[in-house]
Amino acid sequence: MASQQTRRKTAYPLEADIATPLLAWYDAHHRDLPWRVPPRDLAKGVRPDPYRVWLSEVMLQQTTVEAVKPYFRNFVALWPTVEALAAAEADDVMKAWAGLGYYSRARNLRACAAAVAEAGGAFPASAAALLKLPGIGPYTAAAIAAIAFDRPEAVVDGNVERVVSRLAAIATPLPQAKADIRAIVERLVPIDRPGDFAQAMMDLGATLCTPKRPRCMLCPLREDCAATRAGDPEFYPVRPAKPAKPVRRGAAFVAVRPDGAVLLRKRPDKGLLGGMAEVPTTGWSARQDGETAVSAAPFAADWQPKGAIVHVFTHFTLELSVYRTSHAGPTPAGHFWSGAEGIAAEALPTVMKKAIEAAIPGATRRLRS
Repeated sequence: MASQQTRRKTAYPLEADIATPLLAWYDAHHRDLPWRVPPRDLAKGVRPDPYRVWLSEVMLQQTTVEAVKPYFRNFVALWPTVEALAAAEADDVMKAWAGLGYYSRARNLRACAAAVAEAGGAFPASAAALLKLPGIGPYTAAAIAAIAFDRPEAVVDGNVERVVSRLAAIATPLPQAKADIRAIVERLVPIDRPGDFAQAMMDLGATLCTPKRPRCMLCPLREDCAATRAGDPEFYPVRPAKPAKPVRRGAAFVAVRPDGAVLLRKRPDKGLLGGMAEVPTTGWSARQDGETAVSAAPFAADWQPKGAIVHVFTHFTLELSVYRTSHAGPTPAGHFWSGAEGIAAEALPTVMKKAIEAAIPGATRRLRS
């Protein structure tokens, strides 16, 4: 294991030319992804579709590649162009997004599509112009510019941060090291094939330079990697200890009609899970607990406890006590019924699916179909 003295002596910025070996590795070992144009097709003149690049990059924020694949395929089947997405109903977009998390992305997705469609349907090529569109931040702008338009932009996601922090043995903890990492990537990006370089760095971090047990012997950059030479690649990137997530509590009330329909309502458009569907719940949030007792039910009925569910959000953990009742009376104001066979199509976030599944045995198959 490298000593602290060795780590302090390790110099960066990284000056090695890594593009040549990295791109050769990428040509042979790139991941086949539904939104990606592989190097062999790029060499034949096939260009990436900026719409698909943008859509995939928005979906991939805080989400894994494997989780995104089916959502991406569904979106491009429903809305194959940016104009089609711009014309989509907001509720339909939210329903298609349900389960992917970070729901403000879905709202911004449609707003961005509308802005691009209104401007003629073409995404701008520069990162600076892309930054002016709704929901596009510095990373996404750089990724679209590089991958879709071959602009020499520094594309730095979590995988790239890990790769560069190891290459240069950056002992400064994240997030303080982000500026140093970006400065290094800016120098490393080649003029030729910057889009492939960005994707190669991501693939290297995802497949070889992994957080645990990196496969350094297979890495095309191992000769240039300061962390590998020091014998302790897993030390990097350095991260401060994470504070414990607060635990919030509340209750969810699942009312079932005799025909199997479930009572739902729509959450406010602003805030956590904005615009999504939910079963009635108490007033929990990231900052406060809600009521957990049956006395907080939305209407008087024979509510029966059905256990509790736990859901982990980015900044807190939520525990919901779940209650169920049969209800044949009038529909409460602001609520609607979703039929047993149609509930899978509702814009239900994962936490609400968990609550329904806890209350209705057999609902899991319908909600995940």
